[in-house]
Amino acid sequence: MTSEVLAANTAFYRAFEKKDIEAMSAVWSQGTGSFCIHPGRKALRGWKDIRISWEQIFKSTAYLEINTDIITTETNDNIAYVVLIENVLQVITGRRVEAQSMATNIFQLLGGKWYLVHHHGSPIMR
Repeated sequence: MTSEVLAANTAFYRAFEKKDIEAMSAVWSQGTGSFCIHPGRKALRGWKDIRISWEQIFKSTAYLEINTDIITTETNDNIAYVVLIENVLQVITGRRVEAQSMATNIFQLLGGKWYLVHHHGSPIMR
């Protein structure tokens, strides 16, 4: 079960890195109970608003590279979480930006598949 959760987590970051909204949509639960908190921003509830936020991020980012360092993974019945560090390299308006975030991704088993229902990223200050 943990390997399936980690595969879903990897799919999330590959969709993020490739700026692929359809792949991102396949990872997220489409329900109104999903939450996304981008670093330094307010909480977004429901896939509709979450999708718009990812579309804006993808549109404003010329290049994106993400490497993750997983700290822990926990799986219980139909809920699982992954706590990790995101190492992000972005090119935005011609400027190279490197950042680290601490993130928690919560997945729920729905219809036999693990879906992301909560993503919370917090910047790590250097």
